[in-house]
Amino acid sequence: MKAIQFKAYGGPSVLEEVTIDVPTLEKDEVLLKVEAVGVNYADTARREGAYVLPTPLPFIPGAEVAGVVAGTGSDASRFKEGDRVVTLIGSGGYAEFVKTKESTLIPIPDGVDYETAVALPLQGLTAYHILTTMGRMEKGETVLIHAAAGGVGSLAVQLAKHFGAGNVIATASTEEKLFLARDLGADHVINYTHEHWREDVMDVTGGKGVDVALEMAGGEVFLETVKCMRSFGRVVVYGVASGNPATMYPSGLMNRNLSVIGFFLPQIMKKPVLFEKSLDHLLQLVNTGDLKLTIGGVFKLEEAARVHEMMQGRQTTGKIVLKP
Repeated sequence: MKAIQFKAYGGPSVLEEVTIDVPTLEKDEVLLKVEAVGVNYADTARREGAYVLPTPLPFIPGAEVAGVVAGTGSDASRFKEGDRVVTLIGSGGYAEFVKTKESTLIPIPDGVDYETAVALPLQGLTAYHILTTMGRMEKGETVLIHAAAGGVGSLAVQLAKHFGAGNVIATASTEEKLFLARDLGADHVINYTHEHWREDVMDVTGGKGVDVALEMAGGEVFLETVKCMRSFGRVVVYGVASGNPATMYPSGLMNRNLSVIGFFLPQIMKKPVLFEKSLDHLLQLVNTGDLKLTIGGVFKLEEAARVHEMMQGRQTTGKIVLKP
């Protein structure tokens, strides 16, 4: 089968097309014919050797997969060949076939296509659990969402409103992206490339600040975000897209009873009680039209290097999908 892998860490050019064997199944595993694979910043971090977990070489990226059951192990009985499913795996998605434990599979509702379904496992669950499990967002609270036109951000804007946020403040880097965030339901939009974006956040909150903030840039953006928080506020950190981790003093959190909370989706995936119901909830919201997905582009698998370059150059919006 065809796959995209890298044998050394580096820029997008290290991604190369290879031919490898179709995976062999264990008793509790299922083979999927991949119809769509989601592209995420975690893939670029893996490629650069900068991910939070070790990335062994050679490595095939890709954690979000939607496809058709093409084979089952002897102990796998919940699904049959031809069933449409979506799953989140550790790696290997940039390929024509993948294998995974049957217990990780979620059926795709009839009204949802593969490209839509694959936009949910990583970014949808991230947005969902940052707001609920980690951010503990309550109805009526004010939520600040950075990179609101991206895969996680565009879903978080909608989910925050769905869960009852009083005000959603969205930041993005261009007018086009700000328009998209507002169209998705943001109450206020702010260009975070402007020098005084933090003052803008404080202005739209009447000087009170925000209750929950979703932060994935790191560096100065993180430090300025902390200054935007009101008493008992929660900053949920789920990435360092700038490549520049921030340095802060924990004692600076004390005077406003602030919390800085880390989020790493694989920890959620270790608890089926958390991810199974929430992913099913997300799929149902899409199926009913209550959650709109922004598919920023669908590309051929062999275009993976170009896609990585576009993402890191901030030339994309919404979810980017590869198709074998």
